[in-house]
Amino acid sequence: MRLGMQTKTARRWVDRVIVAVMAVLGVFMLLPFAWLFSMSFRPPAEAYKMPPSFLPPTLDFKNYQAVLNSSVPFLRIYWNSLEVAVLVTLGQLITCTLAAFAFARLKFPGRDSIFFVMLVGLMFPAQVTIIPIYLGFAQAGLLNRPIGLVLMYLTSSFGVFLVRQFMRSQPKALEEAALMDGAGYFKIFLRISLPQLRPALSALGIITFTQTWNYYFQARVLLEPQQAMTLPVAMDLLRGYMASGNLSVVMAAMSMAVLPVILIFLLAQKMVIEGVTMSGIKS
Repeated sequence: MRLGMQTKTARRWVDRVIVAVMAVLGVFMLLPFAWLFSMSFRPPAEAYKMPPSFLPPTLDFKNYQAVLNSSVPFLRIYWNSLEVAVLVTLGQLITCTLAAFAFARLKFPGRDSIFFVMLVGLMFPAQVTIIPIYLGFAQAGLLNRPIGLVLMYLTSSFGVFLVRQFMRSQPKALEEAALMDGAGYFKIFLRISLPQLRPALSALGIITFTQTWNYYFQARVLLEPQQAMTLPVAMDLLRGYMASGNLSVVMAAMSMAVLPVILIFLLAQKMVIEGVTMSGIKS
């Protein structure tokens, strides 16, 4: 009895230590973002003040106004990023779900081999395939057009894997009953499988949006004119254009760039964790 109480007490202390360590790590992870937003509201004279203060003396929105009034088409670039991220997310939700249903529920020759080959593609970095993609886009007239970046990522091996793993963890009883009643596979997918995939689709949608919003290398190679750029590439442009004289303006541009991703993650982090956990992906 006494040994059991000692064990429970020890576990509580271990839990408290873990929570304390996680809290400290969380604060360290949030500090760069807090500093970013703090700098974006400072007057230029306060940006390099020593010793630095964490809170800005006043909330100065002139830095944001300077970004919007600059010669860099920031709103157009912002729209490009939003367009690419939304279309890629919708495309992957559709294609990955259909492919995952085929790999998880249908039986056809070579199913597992095809799935294995698809997973092998995850091991190749984007730098390996960028040259043939660039040449193909040049032939098709898709260079310097955001829609080219959308077509490049309309489906994803990771997305298929994530949804397939989730689907395999779901019971088949309802689908088998519907099959015996004469329902077709598309009807089974639409009426039975799809409604059960909400956690996995939420996780895939948020992960895909965040990943696409941050694409840099591919956008850097395929999108050259300012009117066609996305935000990660434009950050380089803004830094070179303004960083020498006004660090606060650059921080204001970066704050607007990271804000959608932060908001989406804060609002939907529970669904991401639920979807990934139920998919059985441990790392």
